[in-house]
Amino acid sequence: MRYGIFSDIHSNLEAFNEVIKAYKKESIDTYLCVGDAVGYGADPQDCIEKTKALASITVAGNHDWAAVDLFSTEYFNPLAAEAILWTKKKLSNSGSSFLGSLKLVYENQDLTLVHGTLDNPHDFNYLEDDYAAGQSFECLKTNICFVGHSHVAGAFVLDKNGEISYSRSGSIRIVPDKKYIVNVGSIGQPRDGNPKAAYCIYDTARAEVTIKRIDYDIDTARNKIIKAGLPKFLGDRLLTGT
Repeated sequence: MRYGIFSDIHSNLEAFNEVIKAYKKESIDTYLCVGDAVGYGADPQDCIEKTKALASITVAGNHDWAAVDLFSTEYFNPLAAEAILWTKKKLSNSGSSFLGSLKLVYENQDLTLVHGTLDNPHDFNYLEDDYAAGQSFECLKTNICFVGHSHVAGAFVLDKNGEISYSRSGSIRIVPDKKYIVNVGSIGQPRDGNPKAAYCIYDTARAEVTIKRIDYDIDTARNKIIKAGLPKFLGDRLLTGT
């Protein structure tokens, strides 16, 4: 099975279109989304429709739920909260229904999906250090979990001795006696210093996870944000991937 796993589109249609085109060359069997189709960017409804059409499973991100009043914007910074208020006005009834229907966790025989952490997933905590990773590993029933939320691609690895390590490698070999939590990075707003859109492929036959990056028309995405009246910073940060 070849999974195409992606996250944090954040209403960036230009980035999403390029990732979709790249995926079409990868012989993907099933697409999975780890949340946050909306927020920050200028094309929430289009990104929802493309997510619905592409992904067989989408789990809820904090921006997804906040856009339909299932998660409070009091936990957001002021710019993110402003973008959510704008996004709410742009959603169709079907778009709102889709976001409201999203569950927090998905699990099958191959993998687990959650936007933030597996422990208390409704809080949308960030999984950014060994302690947070350890809490989620305790809840993990499969040997691999895919997350988003921090917009930084990388993987925490738990070995058979209980030791946790972290890797930013773009290619990860999956071995049976270890467990993995893989952050697939962000399509629409990377924050790792690389402005290219990030997307992930998990090949179960090869036992390999690959994080790939692709260029997109950042200037158009940025200009749309500014033209929409959204905070200029949300467009400017796309240029640097921070």
